[in-house]
Amino acid sequence: MFSSDASIYRVVPEGVTFPRTREELVEISRAALAAGVPITLRGAGTSCAGNAIGPGLVIDVSRHLNRVLEVDPVARTATVEPGVVQEVLQRHTAPHGLRFGPDPSSSSRCTIGGMIANNACGPRALGYGRTSDNIVELEVLTGTGDLVILRSPSAAAEAAHRERAECPHSLRPLEGLVAANLGLIRTELGTFSRLGSGYALDWLLPEKKFDLARFMAGTEGTLGIITRATVRLVADAPVKQMVALGYPTMAEAADDMARLTAFGPVAAEGMDRRIVDVVARKFGPAAVPDLPAGDGWVFVELVGEDADEVRARAEGMKLASAALEAWLVDDPAVVKALWKIRSDGAGLAGVSLERPAYPGWEDASVPVAKLGTYLREFDAIMARHGLEGLPYGHFGDGCVHCRIDFPLDESDGPERYRAFVEEVADLVASLGGSMSGEHGDGRARSALLPRLFSPEAIDLFGQVKQVFDPQNLLNPGVLVDPRPVEADIRVAATVTSPLRLNDPHFVEAVHQCSGVGKCLADGMAGGQVMCPSFQATREEKDSTRGRARVLQEMVNGSLISEGWRSPEVHEALDLCLSCKGCARDCPTGIDMAAYKSRVLHETYQGRLRPRSHYALGWLPRWGRLVGRVPGLGGVVNATLRVPGLSRAATWMAGVDRRRPLPRFRRGRSARRGFARHTSPRGRPVVIWVDSFDDAFAGSQLASLVRVLERAGWAPRVLQQDACCGLTWITTGQLDGARVQLRKALDVLAPIAESGTPIVGMEPSCLAVWRSDAGELLEDDPRVPVVAAAIRTLAELLASDPDWKAPDLSGHTIVAQPHCHHAAILGWQADATLLAATGAEVVTLGGCCGLAGNFGVEIGHYETSVAVAEHTLLPALREHPEAVVLADGFSCRKQVSDLEGRDAMSLAQLLATHLSPDPGEGVRR
Repeated sequence: MFSSDASIYRVVPEGVTFPRTREELVEISRAALAAGVPITLRGAGTSCAGNAIGPGLVIDVSRHLNRVLEVDPVARTATVEPGVVQEVLQRHTAPHGLRFGPDPSSSSRCTIGGMIANNACGPRALGYGRTSDNIVELEVLTGTGDLVILRSPSAAAEAAHRERAECPHSLRPLEGLVAANLGLIRTELGTFSRLGSGYALDWLLPEKKFDLARFMAGTEGTLGIITRATVRLVADAPVKQMVALGYPTMAEAADDMARLTAFGPVAAEGMDRRIVDVVARKFGPAAVPDLPAGDGWVFVELVGEDADEVRARAEGMKLASAALEAWLVDDPAVVKALWKIRSDGAGLAGVSLERPAYPGWEDASVPVAKLGTYLREFDAIMARHGLEGLPYGHFGDGCVHCRIDFPLDESDGPERYRAFVEEVADLVASLGGSMSGEHGDGRARSALLPRLFSPEAIDLFGQVKQVFDPQNLLNPGVLVDPRPVEADIRVAATVTSPLRLNDPHFVEAVHQCSGVGKCLADGMAGGQVMCPSFQATREEKDSTRGRARVLQEMVNGSLISEGWRSPEVHEALDLCLSCKGCARDCPTGIDMAAYKSRVLHETYQGRLRPRSHYALGWLPRWGRLVGRVPGLGGVVNATLRVPGLSRAATWMAGVDRRRPLPRFRRGRSARRGFARHTSPRGRPVVIWVDSFDDAFAGSQLASLVRVLERAGWAPRVLQQDACCGLTWITTGQLDGARVQLRKALDVLAPIAESGTPIVGMEPSCLAVWRSDAGELLEDDPRVPVVAAAIRTLAELLASDPDWKAPDLSGHTIVAQPHCHHAAILGWQADATLLAATGAEVVTLGGCCGLAGNFGVEIGHYETSVAVAEHTLLPALREHPEAVVLADGFSCRKQVSDLEGRDAMSLAQLLATHLSPDPGEGVRR
């Protein structure tokens, strides 16, 4: 898992450690240096250039060294441990009206230590500066084992009375190196703001007061280990104004940047039609608001203290620009939507081409005046090499990001990759640019530095490295004495893998994970589902990325050698809840639930399975059996209440004894109770009853029938068996799932083909038709027909413009969307319906923690409860009188099991608030 970061590279470390304190970090590092063991520091592991992987000891500071030590609102500084996440720091500083300025796209998980190492920037660095511009003081352990304090003489408190920074004794040779190379440093380094390649020795010039603290930014862990950092905070200006400008092409938009930056923007982001089309294809045309005329766009943000002054600057920019059309955007919703195009497009750029796209040349910068020339030549070079990419970036800083479809999975892929990056490196050098603008050179670009700098500058970098790290033990292979750019490429190492030869689709799927680490972020407050198990355990192996890395290692075969049955693979997948959150939330489109099912399928094919696979995986069979024998449900319930028999039953089923077993319906199954039901005249709709609501106690079906009839529909409850095979899928019995799906298609397809909508109750079963069914029966033309006919209740009601939601004003509703509902079906129709009721709605992100068979199985109870404690249970305790809404059977059971409260489905909620209908009766 720690052999890769967010780059294309793979370097297997000798070991990984997680120091709990600063003292442990220092002690471990000194011990490794004394033993001659290379050290690589790692934060979130989101490096796109291979900066966070190494051959010796990887020290992960994100797990424990993640405290904000002090926020000083008067001095406007914050002191942090290196593993503090950027957004966590923002939450600590926001109450004081302050923030840390740089805001990279990975801010929800990237660490301050990593930001310093790479000199991270983000879109608003144009206004707030790079990370290096915001450093006040660093405590650093050098490669000699010395612990030194480096304070910036440019920091506000020091600038007035300090002529230059004090140089620690062990680093005194630096003074001589700088003095002997003043001309070289002034002409080759620091020539423009985004020159991020090499060592930023310009910070050590006399005119910059020998600023060692800020010099350390961008050294990529090759000169020292940051143990503590004090950073500058800034106040957000109260007035913001977006200007959206359209141009014939993106290159012409770049040509206009010199005029636009004259108006002092804090952000100026550029993109073209390629990115916009990607967003529209993924999320639908509604995701893209109207844009100014053109095929290339720049979104600019202006800020200030005075609204009139900011508005005047915006109007001036509009008039001065060469845009085809320019808009001042005032509607906050539109502003948010436009920025979202940029962020969504960036996330999708790597998975939107016909072939997989990779980082490697994703970070080049040139002086703004030459940006248009760079973009034109860059596109031409890609075309010559037969490559495609989706460029976008921080145009105000001249920085361009691009994921490119390098043929790394072909035998000559690494050589073709090297040929391309060498040619583009020469282009950048000819324009006075930098191969890295904010991600660092890492393994991706360090070997190209001689194309950018003179031999004397390269030699100077080596001499600086010798002062700090004479044994070359700090992140070796990066910046000084680098590895070749084509060495150690992860995908290239799998070209001859037997699994790639046998199943290239699966191999390509698991390698979609680029390591950007969004699964590490706690985004559940914003509705994110992914990744509940990581939030519960904080173990990398329990994240989507960690699991993908283990599967990639299974494909590689050198570390994990037993294929599908490898213990390491099953350990990594064990706590995956199959929530499918990653299928929506991961920007690379990983579907770990599907991969887990595949692994279980291959592992147990033709072999004896775990007990729970037969008991829970075949649950629909047992439910149908109980429902067909009158009175058997009551007998089973009574039997399972007998202590000895209950314990034996749970053991046989592989169920944790702490889990109450669900109660079967006492009489007939739910659907058979409506076998003779006739509805009044209305529009026809078929109710497809899932196995859970059919077999177990509850009034969900009766409520659904009542709501539909009152809405003017004539529901018919489907009586034939039509199981979607969900439980077979989640337990990896994929052949059995295909059998169930084909039988269900025989029943449902004729209904769908007739144009009659099919409404269901269980979100996870409905979601099968919109996800797994198409993958398992990819050649069956009936699947998309049924998928198009399937509706949730909210979707069906939304199709009727005359239907009115009941008035629930004064009520508070805590809504727990089922994971598959949120991730696959989409929650928007439900959210719109609930908003129309006038109730106060608290919609939860994340997962309830039960997740079908997961939370009841032996070995999963603690994790299931920990997941529930993250979001669901605190919300229930905060709202003890609220109505709890949960369409998922698992969600309702988790609420009942852990909190002793009843949750209701949307149909039950609506049915209990229908206005009285004197003519309403039961029609059978």
